[in-house]
Amino acid sequence: MADECFRRPGLAAVYDRLGPDRRGLDPCLRTAEETGARHVLDIGCGTGVFALLPAGGGIEVAGVDPARAPLDVARGKPGGERVRWIHGDATTLPPLTVDLATITGNAAQEITGPEDWQRTLQGIRAALRPGGRLVFEPRIPARHVWEEWNREATYGVTEIAGAGAVESWGDLLDVSGPLVTSRWTYVFAADGQTLTSDSTLRFRERQEDEAALAAQADVLEDVRDAPDRPGREFVFVARRPETARRGAPPTPRHMEADRTILATKSGATSAGESAWKRSSCSCPVPPSGVRWRRAVPN
Repeated sequence: MADECFRRPGLAAVYDRLGPDRRGLDPCLRTAEETGARHVLDIGCGTGVFALLPAGGGIEVAGVDPARAPLDVARGKPGGERVRWIHGDATTLPPLTVDLATITGNAAQEITGPEDWQRTLQGIRAALRPGGRLVFEPRIPARHVWEEWNREATYGVTEIAGAGAVESWGDLLDVSGPLVTSRWTYVFAADGQTLTSDSTLRFRERQEDEAALAAQADVLEDVRDAPDRPGREFVFVARRPETARRGAPPTPRHMEADRTILATKSGATSAGESAWKRSSCSCPVPPSGVRWRRAVPN
């Protein structure tokens, strides 16, 4: 489920200004460059901050998010027409074939149920071409970053054009095993309106994510340190094997006819979406047989 700050249009509209630090996007951009990715899927794309970066460089990008409000914000940004915006999650994707899938901003932790996480990884694997990669960056549980989620440590005032001064702070609500719930409060000085957004994240141990990837027959290539927050985040880089391993979960076929039927029935919603469909049909076709959003700052 998308966090409240993304379900509410008023908060989605100012989210980028309230969380301007985007250094955490570097690992995904780095992997896109290292692998020469030409088709990218951004899962939990929110307001499109990451999706618009590779799209601006001529890469075909699709961004998917379970909340409509941030997608509306993303569409209205400069260059928004270059991205195919999809309302949904990794378990409900239309036929896609991509070189790289990304889950930025700790959004992977917003998928709190183990079975939901497995279904998310399965959906991602189906969209990746053989040899395609997945990058996601969860926080390291041992750092207990939630102990810093209090008003004293997180309070700030941000001036936002059209909205005036906005006070914001975070509070820790509950820690139940790997599940950590927090509440963020936003006070708009212009009209005195106060909005809150609750978020529950699952802090998975490294071994748990490694096992989840292995269950999908994905190859874990690397677990890197976050360059902007060393020692605070894992950066997982996994790869779908070039050939199916015996006993690996089946992957649906992405047939040209299926894409033609889908495009005929639904139609292209924008020039950007039409271009994506034309381009994705020419991608390598795999052989026959991702509830999230706002991550509280570190």
